[in-house]
Amino acid sequence: MNGFDGLNMGLGNLPRLSRARTRSISAENPAGDKGKGGMATEGTGAQYARDLGQGWKISPSIHIAPHGTVVLADIAGPGAIQHMWMTCQPGAWRRLVLRAYWDGEERPSVETPYGDFFCNGWCQLSNVNSLPVAVNPAGGMNSYWPMPFRESARITLESLADDPITLYYQIDYTLTEVPEDAAYFHAQWRRNNPLPYKAVHTILEGVRGRGHYIGTYMAWGVNNSGWWGEGEIKFYLDGDGEFPTICGTGTEDYFGGAWCFQQPKGEYGLYSTPFLGFSQLIKPDGLFQSQQRFGLYRWHIMDPIRFEEDLRVTIQALGWRLGFGRRYLPLQDDIASVAFWYQSEPHAPYPPLLERDGLEVV
Repeated sequence: MNGFDGLNMGLGNLPRLSRARTRSISAENPAGDKGKGGMATEGTGAQYARDLGQGWKISPSIHIAPHGTVVLADIAGPGAIQHMWMTCQPGAWRRLVLRAYWDGEERPSVETPYGDFFCNGWCQLSNVNSLPVAVNPAGGMNSYWPMPFRESARITLESLADDPITLYYQIDYTLTEVPEDAAYFHAQWRRNNPLPYKAVHTILEGVRGRGHYIGTYMAWGVNNSGWWGEGEIKFYLDGDGEFPTICGTGTEDYFGGAWCFQQPKGEYGLYSTPFLGFSQLIKPDGLFQSQQRFGLYRWHIMDPIRFEEDLRVTIQALGWRLGFGRRYLPLQDDIASVAFWYQSEPHAPYPPLLERDGLEVV
């Protein structure tokens, strides 16, 4: 067994030895070099350690300049990123764009707002207790998605803000052989605000190659009264035309809930589990915040959706009409999503990310 083999194999494999080498990148060791951590003599903590000197938390964080881009990791492979932890002020979560590039590619395989990547798309903290993503008090963002690379890994964070942003971060990785059949991690963000009448929200399309779909996060804001989650999610696989191979039965069903998430009756019941969750509810305050907003995730870890040639994923926004008989109502909601999947490279180009105003929580 090499180090990569043990990434997803559970506690029973922990005693097994490996030749993999463990490394970690942070503001205290930005290159992840062996024996080079905590050597800084300048940094955001220098003034607080002025009586202690080198080795005493001199550089625990970085400042990201307005409209600047920082390289968080630049790693020569082969290897795999195993864990990422980050934290910054909540107001910046939709003003930072996280990108990841594998093996020297020009186009990113990961491109999503910082908060949405960690199941926090509304710039208001929601704790998450899932297997690949954990968000803990008070804003500690953790990703355990395995991200293998053969030649290199490059992770950047772009700021769209007008003010400096302070970021604390740590990226843990292994240098090891990568099996031939290991695919590359991808994540893509999309938004409709509002969704056109009788249209569907596209979570993912244009994927070409072989791979498997592993998860969905949605930041869903409703613009109507009443129940909003009747819509079906659909997976179009390998040449599917008008009709998909996989068709869900309702939004709350896809995210593992039932009957409008009501528990107790008349109230939403939030939950956060290893593979799926309805983790966030933001209620109107009766003055300016007129819509309810929700955060939901579904990880296909035990049930990956495999494709050989292409993949498209859509979801309907569907509620109920309140009069004129019992009928569905196509909704015009604010829907943002992150699709997570693995595939062989090269991947198809992503659509251009929305400008700052298109990302903003309004």
